[in-house]
Amino acid sequence: MPDRFPDHAGQGATTVAAHRRRLRADRARQLADLLRHQILTGAYPTGALPHESALGADYRASRNTVRQALGLLRTEGLVDRLPGVGTVVVARKYPHGLDRLLGLAETLREHGRVTNEVRTMGPVPAPAPVAERLHVAPGADVLYIERLRRLGGLPLSLDLTYIPLDIGIHLLGADLENTDVFRLLESITGRPLGHAEITLEAVNADAHSAAVLEAPHGAAVLMLERLTHLDDHRPVDLEFIRFRGDRITMSGLLHRSH
Repeated sequence: MPDRFPDHAGQGATTVAAHRRRLRADRARQLADLLRHQILTGAYPTGALPHESALGADYRASRNTVRQALGLLRTEGLVDRLPGVGTVVVARKYPHGLDRLLGLAETLREHGRVTNEVRTMGPVPAPAPVAERLHVAPGADVLYIERLRRLGGLPLSLDLTYIPLDIGIHLLGADLENTDVFRLLESITGRPLGHAEITLEAVNADAHSAAVLEAPHGAAVLMLERLTHLDDHRPVDLEFIRFRGDRITMSGLLHRSH
């Protein structure tokens, strides 16, 4: 007669093994986070990471944990393993600050030249949420601009921009390919920009965005939604910016208020 009672000893061994695997996965993820930070902050200027044994010694991690962590970074496309060389950085992310109101060319001026491909530009009736946020009459025309922005020739972001038409009309003949919209807005209005409200989230790239950004369809991209105001609080620029997440990293300096 078969034993009708559960094999608690076997289940216990399975549970312990599963717990150990989870702990290894946790440690690998923790190590990957630390290594990613080191890579993005330039701790490995030659592009080559230390040998696995050296990383294990530095971070007090087993070789299996180190290999799992490097595997996570390879999956992200940040590093790769080259025969006879070791693990090397194969992708670069560029820093985009969130604590200053700057155009993309201003933000990344130390990392190369930002160019803009204007894909669409012209007046369109403002969708209701756009009209509300830009404080224009419902259905009134606004200037719509779609730009593909490149850094060093590589696609970086797809920007969809709405601007009140009384200001936007002056942008129609402007050099948008080589000039940030922020600089043009200040020149046109004669006022400095004041502040912006931002929301940052990860979204899946739709077919159009993926094709333009040369990213896999459905890949995660960073969506920055930004409503920018002049110093007199007038909203003048509503943007939806899709960044390639494998080429940009967001950072900021936050202070705790009391």
